Amino acid sequence: MQTASKKVVNGWAMYDWASSSYNLVITSTIFPTYFESIAVDNANISKTTVTFLGRQFENSALYNYAIAVAMFIVAIMSPLLSSIADYKGSKKKFLSFYFTLGSIACAAMYFFQKDTLWLGISGIIIACVGFWGAQVFYNSFLPEIASVEDRDRISAKGFVYGYMGSVLLQLICFVFVMVKPFGIEESRGAQISFLLVGIWWWSFARLALSRLPKPIPAGSGDQHNILTKGYKELSKVWNQVKQLPRLKRYLLAFFFYNMGVQTVMLVAAIYGKGELEIPTKNLIIAILIIQLIAIPGAYAISWVSSKIGNIKTLMMLVVLWIMVCIAAYYVPKGGIYEFYGLGAFVGFIMGGVQSLSRSTYAKLMPETKDTVSYFSFYDVTEKLAAVVGIVTFGYLTDLTRTQRNSVLALATFFVIGLLLLVYTNAAKEKKE
Repeated sequence: MQTASKKVVNGWAMYDWASSSYNLVITSTIFPTYFESIAVDNANISKTTVTFLGRQFENSALYNYAIAVAMFIVAIMSPLLSSIADYKGSKKKFLSFYFTLGSIACAAMYFFQKDTLWLGISGIIIACVGFWGAQVFYNSFLPEIASVEDRDRISAKGFVYGYMGSVLLQLICFVFVMVKPFGIEESRGAQISFLLVGIWWWSFARLALSRLPKPIPAGSGDQHNILTKGYKELSKVWNQVKQLPRLKRYLLAFFFYNMGVQTVMLVAAIYGKGELEIPTKNLIIAILIIQLIAIPGAYAISWVSSKIGNIKTLMMLVVLWIMVCIAAYYVPKGGIYEFYGLGAFVGFIMGGVQSLSRSTYAKLMPETKDTVSYFSFYDVTEKLAAVVGIVTFGYLTDLTRTQRNSVLALATFFVIGLLLLVYTNAAKEKKE
């Protein structure tokens, strides 16, 4: 196949511009710090303890559990909805549904205050479901618009658009939170930021959607059992994956190292704010550093992969992630500049590992019309890995009352993933 027109490719990348505002403002910077300041029973007794549904939690652990619930919902629902989308050629409609759901949830968090903890928890769960639910349909367009030789480059372009768009909105939100124009309080500035994310995400996503090609239905004939067909399609993909040794081994490796990647990205702000006591202003600067360095990082790693191959590049990146976990364990409380340095390092490898993981899967998967079902399988693998990683992180935090041990434990996931990548690469070399 030939790569689609520049207009289509840019339209596809524009969705990342739209949705990454959620990833930066809600997942990485303003919402986590706002949540930690709001979700406290009595700051004079404990700055980290909060009661929810009749049980006391470390507020960072409660945040992690909420994210894990959302990831689990997506993992359960996406096989059903994605295969229906493949069968009926309606993945643009599902993409629209999910980003609209997520956008509304972000905007609704404008009303999240200390006495409405339920709104904050439900809002973050629904927004997370919206973001990741849409992502599987967005990802599934990649093999339809890009030839095999262009997939690394176009996948990286999507992430670069995402970083640029999210940083631009983050700077706007930064004005409301830190500059406090018109006498706006910091907490009110945070709430305005949540509203802006909802508007930004929905508006630019609609623009992107208008440029994406109309999907071709993969199904025909009887549609009576279309609900159960979703999970049958997932089973069918699994049976096909089992016949593809390289793809099967790669997915197993991806499952383990992605436990670490997803957890680090989701808890970085909570770790910096709660464990390292980094001030909000400096935390936002660190996250901006991550986003800005991720842009050249994504392109640089795409270039490296073109020279030494995808699997070897991923092995190199996972080794660097292991170093990140060890370094994060030793960052001292209040270590602002150490946190900046760690953020710069994470930024360089973060976009690369995400982009390369996605394009490697797209390269290894067979030629098929059922692209959504295949990317649903990838998405389920990614989300279940995130659930295991985040629940493990939250449980260890609750158990030991410190997030440092949880960060160090993430290195174990990366080590297992590295060994499995070595196994995958060895199988490839043996075949060649």
